[in-house]
Amino acid sequence: MKFTPTILAGAFIIDPTSINDNRGMFMRTYCKKEFINIGFNGEWVQMNHSVSFNKGTIRGMHFQKLPFGEVKMVKCIKGAILDVIVDIRKDSATFLQWTGVELTAENKRMLFIPEGFAHGFQTLLDNTELIYHHSNFFNPEAEDGLPYDDPRLAIEWPLELSSISDRDLSHSVISKDFKGI
Repeated sequence: MKFTPTILAGAFIIDPTSINDNRGMFMRTYCKKEFINIGFNGEWVQMNHSVSFNKGTIRGMHFQKLPFGEVKMVKCIKGAILDVIVDIRKDSATFLQWTGVELTAENKRMLFIPEGFAHGFQTLLDNTELIYHHSNFFNPEAEDGLPYDDPRLAIEWPLELSSISDRDLSHSVISKDFKGI
């Protein structure tokens, strides 16, 4: 696997190496030894699978409040997304900065998201499917989010919004007093 740091410290684009032959393809998507090299010595305790039916769907920007923060790894297994992360670590030099990475079934890329980031994505194709790995169990009381269209973030979504949940529309605009997590 090749780990490429993003502009936000601790987040990595992961390009797995695939072996292809007349039978098909094989690739490793996780190796504890390789993840230790980027500072992750945790474990994945929960895996989720999401399906978004319509191109242009936005899910996010979600995070878990401390002490229930989580590390995530996201992989697109069908379709395509722009995966977006926002640094909300209160002492970070890149506080409230964002980056986006295109993850597709074809490019096989994954995104490693450290604790202290809000996460969301926009589907670029219909019927897009993702697999998420989580280092902590979901805790509904710790769940929070940022508006996908918050002016302080100015995220550049590539498509017009086609679908979003009421919950994701309900996040409050980031106040000047927001200190992060």
